[in-house]
Amino acid sequence: MEVSIHPLDRTLHAQAGDNLLDVLRANQVPISYSCMAGRCGTCRCKVLAGRTQASGPEDSRAPMAAGQSVLACQTTLVENCAIEIPELDEVVVQKRVRVAIPKPLDFSPGQYATLQFTPRHIRPYSMAVAHGAGELEFHIRLVPDGRVTSYVASELKVGDAIRVAGPLGTAYLRRKCEGPVVCIAGGTGLAPILSILRGMLDGGMRNEVHVYFGVRTHADLYGLEWLRELQARHAAMHLHVVVASAGDGNGYRGGVVTKAVADDWAQMQGWRAYLAGAPVMVDAASILLRQRGIDPDHIHADAFHASGV
Repeated sequence: MEVSIHPLDRTLHAQAGDNLLDVLRANQVPISYSCMAGRCGTCRCKVLAGRTQASGPEDSRAPMAAGQSVLACQTTLVENCAIEIPELDEVVVQKRVRVAIPKPLDFSPGQYATLQFTPRHIRPYSMAVAHGAGELEFHIRLVPDGRVTSYVASELKVGDAIRVAGPLGTAYLRRKCEGPVVCIAGGTGLAPILSILRGMLDGGMRNEVHVYFGVRTHADLYGLEWLRELQARHAAMHLHVVVASAGDGNGYRGGVVTKAVADDWAQMQGWRAYLAGAPVMVDAASILLRQRGIDPDHIHADAFHASGV
């Protein structure tokens, strides 16, 4: 059977019974997703033609007709169909949230914390700062129809109380590392990478470090001024900005960020790696770096699918 993808004008081959999100991911179709359980709303798309079926418990399964919005992670393909995914520049919007704390939070650069805005709005986010100070900073990717990010975008106000739990995560800076370092960030995965880079400078680490920052469109770029300021302070830091959309015309590298790494390095034995971003990018980067010779124990990424985006 065939699945036509709009507006990309692509046709994918699939089998009846396949999960729609699995098919999109296997064919590297750019679609946002997070919880993989149908709660966050991140992977919402529309059935333009053909029939699909809702996944889940047997008593909750229902046929989905053309014209209906579906969650890709909860959709089973039944017959030839046409699917409309969100335009790339409709998906990614970032919000910078700074949280004042009564006493410094002791954490390692690269870790994350769980933020509770209300009893119903709870989600983990990575710290973008390097160490405990009078405030924490988080970069939040606003997702259309996302339960938590919709609250952050429209209801969260200056002065609101936020409960912070943490620190959490194992993808933190290893300060005793002496070899070269590669940091690969996608979208708001830049936040923990910023924390790691700031931690390296604060700790006096002067390792050679290559930072690869990948986004889908030029409009999704942010934080370049912070990266360039860090680069100015670290003589051995090299910045590589990769924009996926073709014909961007702004002097950045094209394609996907993992391909940029693959093109630059044939062998990376002795390196240490920090990865942050969409799970599909982190998975692909982990495979690539192992192929290039990096010890799997030296590839650091907190692979989790947060619910309630």
